[in-house]
Amino acid sequence: MASNERRPIMAGNWKMHYTHLDAIQVVQKLSYRLEDRDYKECEIVVCPPFTALRSVQTVLEADRIPILLGAQNVYSKDKGAFTGEVSPPMLSKLNVSFVIIGHTERRQLFGETDEEVNEKLKAVLKHEMTPIVCVGETLEEREAGQTDRRVQSQVRAAFSGVRVAGAALSVVAYEPIWAIGTGRNATPEDANATIAVIRAALRDVFNDETAGTIRILYGGSVKPGNIADLMAMPEIDGALVGGASLDPDDFARVVRFRT
Repeated sequence: MASNERRPIMAGNWKMHYTHLDAIQVVQKLSYRLEDRDYKECEIVVCPPFTALRSVQTVLEADRIPILLGAQNVYSKDKGAFTGEVSPPMLSKLNVSFVIIGHTERRQLFGETDEEVNEKLKAVLKHEMTPIVCVGETLEEREAGQTDRRVQSQVRAAFSGVRVAGAALSVVAYEPIWAIGTGRNATPEDANATIAVIRAALRDVFNDETAGTIRILYGGSVKPGNIADLMAMPEIDGALVGGASLDPDDFARVVRFRT
């Protein structure tokens, strides 16, 4: 189990699913399935598409639902001639608390680089939101024994030039690319071992205290059936949940992994 100093996070990444009307219903249904103790035991986050952020924000605030709002991506500039992009101030004004940075799908499908991830991380911190920085290896890298080197490289690049105070407020998610949306997932022991490597890299970049403060999540076909075993691992501080977060019943079961 994560240490008491590192409160678990269960973040649902809805990806490109749900209109704003559907999103309202889903977040309401999720709230009906959760109890006060669930919010006390972990931070619960939903990350809808950009088009649903305002609608979900309104529901959460109007109904006083203590689910936190997250965004799936952001651009690094505050404003400008960047057609189709969304800036950090735009998200901040919607009371977005978390922003996913460098998701493996962004890296693989849209060519997002380590340098862009670094710029986005700094921009999110500048506007007092929490970045969820994703790192992970491909199947080819894993089979070649390059997992440790790959995630260490991504961590160092993502946090290059970031001050200790900002790093301590950040979250990292280990997302093995080969496990995203495939139904495959790393064993709890494998996930824990790689997350320990990530924490060691953070220790090298910053210091023991900061590395021990940063929460590191696992993401990769997380389901109600495997979340308890994952959360039993000492290095895992929560989950970045994809498909299972689209169903309020499944996501509530992930959140309530202790029962």
